[in-house]
Parts: sequence; structure tokens; C-alpha cells
Amino acid sequence: MPFAFSGRAGRVTTCTALALSAGMLLASPAVAESAPRLALERTLTDTSAVPTLDEPQAGTVRAAGATAVPRPRFDVTGDGKTDLIHRTRNGITSVAPSSGGAHVAFDTAGTSTDLDLVPLGDQNATGKPEVLSVSATGALRLYADASTTEGTLRWTGHGWNIYNKVFSPGDVDGDGRADVMARRYDGELYFYRATGTLTAPFAGPVRVGAGWGAYDQLVGLGDNDGDGRGDLLARTPAGQVYFYGSTGDKRAPFKPRKALATGWQVYNQIVAVDDRNLDGRADVFARDLNGTLWAYYGRGNGTFTSRAQTGTAWNKVEQFGGAGNVPSLGKTLFMGRDLAGTLFWHRGLNNGKLAAREQISSTGGWAGAHISLAYALDGNTLPDLVVVHQGHLINTSNKKDFGGGWQVYDRLVGPGDLSGDGKSDLLARDTSGVLYLYRGNGAGTGFASRVRVGSGWNAYNQILGAGDYTGDGRADVLARDGAGKLFLHRGTGSATAPFASRTLIGGGWGAYARLVAPGDISGDGRADLLAVTAAGDLYRYLGTGTSAAISSRTKIGHGFQTYSNLY
Repeated sequence: MPFAFSGRAGRVTTCTALALSAGMLLASPAVAESAPRLALERTLTDTSAVPTLDEPQAGTVRAAGATAVPRPRFDVTGDGKTDLIHRTRNGITSVAPSSGGAHVAFDTAGTSTDLDLVPLGDQNATGKPEVLSVSATGALRLYADASTTEGTLRWTGHGWNIYNKVFSPGDVDGDGRADVMARRYDGELYFYRATGTLTAPFAGPVRVGAGWGAYDQLVGLGDNDGDGRGDLLARTPAGQVYFYGSTGDKRAPFKPRKALATGWQVYNQIVAVDDRNLDGRADVFARDLNGTLWAYYGRGNGTFTSRAQTGTAWNKVEQFGGAGNVPSLGKTLFMGRDLAGTLFWHRGLNNGKLAAREQISSTGGWAGAHISLAYALDGNTLPDLVVVHQGHLINTSNKKDFGGGWQVYDRLVGPGDLSGDGKSDLLARDTSGVLYLYRGNGAGTGFASRVRVGSGWNAYNQILGAGDYTGDGRADVLARDGAGKLFLHRGTGSATAPFASRTLIGGGWGAYARLVAPGDISGDGRADLLAVTAAGDLYRYLGTGTSAAISSRTKIGHGFQTYSNLY
């Protein structure tokens, strides 16, 4: 089944086309005996190719006597400029050389998929940089002496999923080593001083302060204001950008913020690149919704030049190392089943648009099947197709039969991690309207005992979700009632009480024949929403990272009346 796989070079679970009956996927012979033939016959088109970088503008040499800035935090080609480490949508972590040329797969042993990547620079004075990998389950791994293809795993720390963003401003305290900052879900920011010892790389956390949840992107710049210490760029969801200069004090590491610019909401990822034009000042890249990469060159005083284009078609990158957004993985597409029972998928392009549809089943092969497309239950990049047959729940991606009794549920939803452990979960509503949470085990092979969420969920004719709408990094759920009102159920990260009190998004949603949660199709890490009218027009609502949850609508397609269901 081609929905769940790891793209890691050397550890790839190959996505081969299947022509298996559902009975061949079932563990129980009794169930398999009369199972219908349900075949998925096509894999997702590979979109791993990404472009090269344009040459930066020539910089101005820094004045004599000015404080020298640290070396780039991820220069693995030795030219003095930052090379871009990133994750593509198939899960492969790669390096884009600063001088251009083909991207090279970068192996991070010990993890199947990197949620986020944090370049640290040379922590142990070997002349080669270190880099951190952040997993969805809270494992923080340090890879030492990085080359273009790999680093040596030297340390793993656990429990970092208490934070929704981990990043490095560079050297904050002036000891020559890049430090780490981490933001909790409640907006509190913590400082971790680098020790220089790779097997125990960070001192204990020091609380910086509250209120940092106001920003949807936190970018560790390196030194932009010329004092030799790392600085910070912060953006609000409305597009206001602020600069925080460093003080050198670990307990109060940043000076009061300076407003820099507005209108930066047009960028889905803002990326720290240190000194790209070799003028001694930290620069920054920003990617817009079209995939164009823009460079802002530092002036050395906490401000930047006007933007300059430095590449196009970069929407194929899922997550840049050193980017300021809250990353996500698990679903960037949706499926449609037509009136004959044929399955198609529509892949998001990280620009708010969709690729041409691809047929993935035999014609009519899934007619009448009770299916759902769950946010990756195995923690990888693509969702899992689950089916209920003769009361048994089957994960078709790994042939796992979860047992019988699932016929009591009339709706299954896989919105992502609702319990706060970094593992995707499943919601199930029974015919009386009681909603239950099944905590996933992170491998797509098992669930914990169900937890009763609450009753009254039969008031909704749509319950859906695939990631985070509000910008805090926790999975949320949207629900539409019979009167056409759409509600947000904000995720809390607690298995016993997974949702805060619902909030009304708005009315008039009964005008849509179908709603579907495709995950993040705009490349900013936030979940998006699609809606289809009875006439078949397709509208897009982008996740905003605010309490409003979604933006105003944009029409992006037509002809979707051909589908009886969307998943």
C-alpha cells in the first residue's frame, strides 16, 4: 500500500504498486474468506527533485576592527557559505550546496523521518558542523562532524515534545558555541546553553519568559547587529516582523524587540542562512507561496536590504533546516472516491494548489467500502488508508488487522496527535454520538484502550482534521453541524481531555456538499481545509495559525462533483 513509507536513503520502505485483495491484507482467515477485491495499483509520483540556488549578491567587506561573526552553522562544502539542509515531501533529508548543483541525500541514522532540523555549527572545534534532528515523538538527536551525506550520531535526548519549536539563534552567551532555544505550547521560551561536549551537549533549561506564542515563526539568525552574538527574528501570523538583538545574558538573552517590516505573511517559511553574501552579516531567506526563494541581506544593524530573488520552484521542499515555522508531517494530500467506487488522490504542492489527480485503484474497486484516510499512523510523511470490513479495522499500509467490533462506529477520523506524545491517534464516533479516542503506538500497528471523549457528536454531519489549524503545533478538529455552522475543537495534548471548549468559526457551511482536510498543502506547517459545492467547485481555506483557524476562501478547482466522498 503506497500511503505510508519512509524516504530515508538506505532505509527506504519501497512503495510498490499493489494488486492485493483486502482478504490478503487481513490477519483473520474467517474475515478474509469473503472480503471484496480492493486493489491500490499506483504509487505517489516522486517529487523529490528540487532546484539549485542562485548566486547571492556580492557583499560589502566589513570595516576593519568590527567584531567577526561566527562561521556558518552548516557549511559542509567548505566555501564559507551555508548549505541548505532540508526535508522533501517523501521524507528524504538532503543538502543543497550553496554553490548550486545536485542535492545530496543526508542520512540521519536513528530516525525514520526528521520533523525539523537545527544547524548548530562547529561545537567541538573539529572544523565540521553539528546538526540537530527533531522527531515528532520528542527525540532530539545530535549529529557530529557533518559532511554533505551524513553526520555521526553522538547524542539523543528525549522529552522535547513538550516544545512546539526548537531552534538556534547562534551563540547567545558569547562563548563561541551556538546555543538552543525552545518554546513550550503555552508560549514560554527556554534557553539551553551549549557545553561543547557532544555526549552532553546542553546545560539545563533556563526560562526566558512568556508571551512567545504570539509568533508563528521564530528564526535564529546568527549575528546580524555586529556584536558577535546570535540574534532572533520573530513574525506574527499577521506578517509583522520583529528583530531581537542578543544581550549575552542567558537569563535575559534578548534586548527589547524592534519592528522591522510588515507584509511577511506572504512567506510560508523563513530560513536562517547566516552570511550568504560574505559581507560579515547574517542574512535570511524567505519562501513565498509560489515557491520563490527571496534573500534579505543583513546590514549589520538589525535590519535588512530589500529582497532579491535567489531561486524558484522551491515549493518541493517540505521543511528547511533552520526555518522558523512549526513543522508538520503526516498528510499533504487527499483522496476522492467517484460514483463508481474508483479511488483517486490529489497531492498538494506546498503552494496551496493541487497536482493533477491520479487514479490509484481498479475501476469501481472500492465501491461501498467503509474507509478513512488517517494522518500518518506510523509517523512518516504520508497518510494511512484504513478500512472497516465485516467489523474489522484494517490498516492497509502494513496489513494490520486491529480486530473486530468496529462496526459500531459510523465515522473514523485520523487528525494526528491528540494526546501529546507525538504519535498519531484515531477518533471514532458510535451511532449514538459518543466520540472515543484511540491512542496510536507510533508504528501504525496498535492502539491503546479507547478513551471516551464525550457525547453529542452526532450533532455533526462532518468531523475532520489533519494537523494544526491554530499554530500551536497540536492537532485540531473541525466539525460542521446540521445548521451549517463550522466549529473548531482546539487540541489540548491531553488524552483524557483532548479538546478545549469548541469555538464557532462561522455559519453558511451547509452550502458545501463536502469538506475534506488535506493536511498542509501550503507549505507552512499548518493544516488547511478544502470545500466542494454541489456544482463541483473546489475552494481552499488556508490555516492561519490563529484562533480564527482558517483564511477566507480561494477557488482552486472545479469538476469535483464527480466524487461521492472525499477523505
